[in-house]
Amino acid sequence: MIIGIPKEIYPGERRVALVPLVVPNLLKAGFEVAVQSGAGESAGYPDAHYAEKGAKILPDRASVFNTAEIILQVLCYGANDVNGGEDLRLLRPGQVLIGFLRPLGQADVIQQIAATGVTAFAVELIPRTTRAQSMDALSAMANLAGYKAVLIAADHLPRILPMMTTAAGTITPARVLIIGVGVAGLQAIATARRLGAVVSAYDVRPAVKEQVQSLGARFVELPLETGDAQDARGYARAQDEAFYAKQRELMGKVIAEHDVVITTAVVPGKKAPVLVTAAMVRGMQPGSVIVDLAAERGGNCELTQPGKTVVEHGVLLVGPINTANGVPYHASQVYAKNLASFLLNLVKDGKIRPETEDDIIRETLLTRGGEVVNQRVREFFPALAATPK
Repeated sequence: MIIGIPKEIYPGERRVALVPLVVPNLLKAGFEVAVQSGAGESAGYPDAHYAEKGAKILPDRASVFNTAEIILQVLCYGANDVNGGEDLRLLRPGQVLIGFLRPLGQADVIQQIAATGVTAFAVELIPRTTRAQSMDALSAMANLAGYKAVLIAADHLPRILPMMTTAAGTITPARVLIIGVGVAGLQAIATARRLGAVVSAYDVRPAVKEQVQSLGARFVELPLETGDAQDARGYARAQDEAFYAKQRELMGKVIAEHDVVITTAVVPGKKAPVLVTAAMVRGMQPGSVIVDLAAERGGNCELTQPGKTVVEHGVLLVGPINTANGVPYHASQVYAKNLASFLLNLVKDGKIRPETEDDIIRETLLTRGGEVVNQRVREFFPALAATPK
């Protein structure tokens, strides 16, 4: 089977779905690899490196789609809501599409993808199990986003993060608060600690307290009734507005004590909860920094402007979009390894394995034969649930 790697077309996207390092393993497994010329350049992977590893370089995007039986992308249409729709005319029935598709985004977009007849697999739906860990692209990108968020904050903060003893006296360390202790939050804690900051973290899930403390941070505990705060996939469950209102009331004082706040709280398929209000921002010291990693989902801060850096009440608010794209070389490397592992599990003897054989295949399969077939997605969108598979 021929794997095709087109150049990413989302504005400013520098990652690539496959890097030269993994090409030999795919060739050994019986695949052929075709890469659009220039696809990896922005990530630091020139055409020559792909050719040296045995990949074929094709001149343009159409050639890749026409040649390949399997298309690997970082941001497919769905995740790429700017110009990803241009690829619909290039897709054909029976072709396999693998990448970020934002399956819980918009039902009409998923139906457009299904209408092309492609067999699409959404990497966001890879289960969080031990066997699927090497394929978990969502966690891989979140890990890098957490790292990058701390560097963004450190770059904008008008003070240094570590304690430092100088001839002029001792400089006190910066205080950093991480809100949301998932993969991104844990990496943000570790990175801020390595840079010497005093770090605290808050999450609605009491179960993460031990993880926070193991990284040398303080776990912020609020007197809130959380109930079953974690779903079967390990993500925080959405709470009702009364819970968030009480949470915001208690968080104001905590936030005011910190120089940097990094928010990471998202709920799959839903708008990010507002955890930092305008009043909390006003209570922070001038020069403080908020980096809102939930900006793409509407933001955890009431004043966040997605994709922009603004100053409100003397506080700098950064609303980064596609944060992992800020380290494209390694983001591409880990993503390529995720996809290679997924492919080696998906294809056997040159054929796509049936989803009945494997839970990873079953849970990630989004569309096939012109229909949206993923059970979780169909249940999420009532209109899809009413249509036959």
